Amino acid sequence: MKRYKDLIYALLCLSFAIIIGAAVYEHLAVWPRAYDAPPKSLSMFQGEFGLNPAPFWQSIHPVTLLLFTVTLIISWKTDRRKHVLLPLIGYVLVLITTFIYFVPELMEIVNTEYDDTVNQELTKRASQWESLSLFRLVLLIVLSLVLNIGLTKGNSKIA
Repeated sequence: MKRYKDLIYALLCLSFAIIIGAAVYEHLAVWPRAYDAPPKSLSMFQGEFGLNPAPFWQSIHPVTLLLFTVTLIISWKTDRRKHVLLPLIGYVLVLITTFIYFVPELMEIVNTEYDDTVNQELTKRASQWESLSLFRLVLLIVLSLVLNIGLTKGNSKIA
């Protein structure tokens, strides 16, 4: 019985790590290039073969939320509960802010019509988006650490 609980918890940690890895990749490889000279540099997202990360993000978040829910249920009466509950609450808050601010702002920025002239206002908005997104990433890393510490906790019932 204990092994399947450990496996599900480990899958949750892996799924959360994949989210963080993808966000780190975007911040190192995508956003510096995309926001280098907008709107010209945003052309990487446009056209028939433009970069479209949406299918990845639309797939990984539901899987992670499902794993969080299952892990929380099977860990509810164990020492692991707080190590699952706190990151889940933080992750849900991150997702809410992502859907309220980050996604709409990103869509508006990357769908700006192509122009050879650098738009300083757009550059400022992109810089603000990137800074706030880095803060969001740091928060996810902290939540991940809390979640991963829970792997060291036993699955035994708390009194």
